[in-house]
Amino acid sequence: MLPKIIDSGGFNAVVKGRYGYQVYNKNDVYVGRAVEKYGEYSELEVELFRQICKPGDIAIEVGANLGTHTLALSQLVGEKGRVFAFEPQRIVFQTLCASLALNSIANVEAYQLAVSSKAGEVLIPDIRYDVEGNYGAVEIERFTKGRPVQVITLDTFLEEIGRLKLLKIDVEGMEQDVIDGATKLIGKHQPVIYLENDRMEKSPALIEAIHALGYRAFWHLPKLYNVNNFAGDSEDIYPGTVSVNMLCFPNHVTLNLNGFKEATDPHFHPMAKSQP
Repeated sequence: MLPKIIDSGGFNAVVKGRYGYQVYNKNDVYVGRAVEKYGEYSELEVELFRQICKPGDIAIEVGANLGTHTLALSQLVGEKGRVFAFEPQRIVFQTLCASLALNSIANVEAYQLAVSSKAGEVLIPDIRYDVEGNYGAVEIERFTKGRPVQVITLDTFLEEIGRLKLLKIDVEGMEQDVIDGATKLIGKHQPVIYLENDRMEKSPALIEAIHALGYRAFWHLPKLYNVNNFAGDSEDIYPGTVSVNMLCFPNHVTLNLNGFKEATDPHFHPMAKSQP
């Protein structure tokens, strides 16, 4: 476990992690706990981004959470690049911004906005962040009471963006909604798309939506635990746990991928116990 640079006495603390100072919630059982123990979260995803994003690139991160990947993407695209980060949960968003401020990061634009297929509002209740929980797994579309948070579409909000290399989406089952609100942006810039696909009941429609964009999709199942983690900690507190994501490229891109299974059958899901 890394030494705390700051321990507020409340639910937040700060450590020096792989990508700089990281503010995190000590009660967060996944992202926060990984930051505290390893100084990073899901670094095997970042290893993939490192092969995609280069200095000067632009990346969009929908569902930025505490900003563990935001900090990494910021370094990958460099001072001439740009990262647009979206996080709708107010307290989580404030934590993200605190990390950006502590590291004097100027190439990230962070927004407390939800992203979907249509503009509007979504209600998000006051969640208890002072008790143990998995705050990254909050499904915001399920709430019927709470404070209103603005919902935007990427097509409208970022229609003037000049280029786009990576579109990363991790929004707890709303991935297709984000895609549906970004078809013009995707069609114009043809970015690499990296998105979560761990809801089996929503997977067929999501895969079909990716194919309809003229993209190929490949399964990526990185372990949460990184043997070569920043803290050099040999204990795996997430044994057998993986993220279930898809890496997507436009059809015209020539690919030489090793170890990636293509998602050609919308009804196949790697986490299903039995397949059709």
